[in-house]
Amino acid sequence: MKKYIAFCLILISFVVKSQEKDKFLPNGNEKFADKNYVDAEADYRLSQAKFKKKSISSYNLGTTIYKQNQAAEAKYQFEKAIKDAKTKSEKHQAYHNIGNCMMKEKDYSNAVEAYKNALRNDPSDEESRYNYALAKKMLKDNPPPKDKNKDKNKDKNKDKDNKNKDKKDDKKDPNKDKKDDKKDKGDKKDKDKKDGNDKKDKQDKGEGEKPQPKPSGASKQRIDNLLDAVNNEEKKVQEKVNAQKVQANPKKPEKDW
Repeated sequence: MKKYIAFCLILISFVVKSQEKDKFLPNGNEKFADKNYVDAEADYRLSQAKFKKKSISSYNLGTTIYKQNQAAEAKYQFEKAIKDAKTKSEKHQAYHNIGNCMMKEKDYSNAVEAYKNALRNDPSDEESRYNYALAKKMLKDNPPPKDKNKDKNKDKNKDKDNKNKDKKDDKKDPNKDKKDDKKDKGDKKDKDKKDGNDKKDKQDKGEGEKPQPKPSGASKQRIDNLLDAVNNEEKKVQEKVNAQKVQANPKKPEKDW
């Protein structure tokens, strides 16, 4: 019996709570209309806290915060509204206002994406279409700056790849230096051989020889006389030798008896 009574009390409290009206939401709407954004924000927060998973509370809270020039916080509330949204219309309005927050922060790239999502949920909305075109134009006129860290990392990775490539080449041919030395020695040997052949050709052609010493200052006539005297002495010596040969070898008789 006690368990049954406890169960009934829980059920009654649940029904009462479900039938409880959200008085904070309309109060916030009235204050928002009067441009009393601070008090409106307080009511919307109470509505969001007491009635969780209610997309309209987060959406209205985001709009009120946006009016107070707090785009980052407003964006967070619109994202929560999208998460709790039950219809495409609710998602469309939240995405549209996220695009407005991005435009305020000059984040045109994300603004384009937000307005695109808004149009996916309501392609007929002309205001979203206009803002989408405007965001695309602003993105074209104001391209995002390049990420220096990304470029730096890219250059670093490129240098690393080049180093790895050099190491790979060295590993691939460990006798590269020896081959180069051998090639250099072979080239030097061929060069020396070529130089030797060139030297030999020059010698054959009479090129590259040292200059011969010139004759002394003796006259040509004196030289001729000396040569004649030498020739005459050789002639006398030769005649004397021939005479001795004749005496040593008498002639043989013509016939043998």
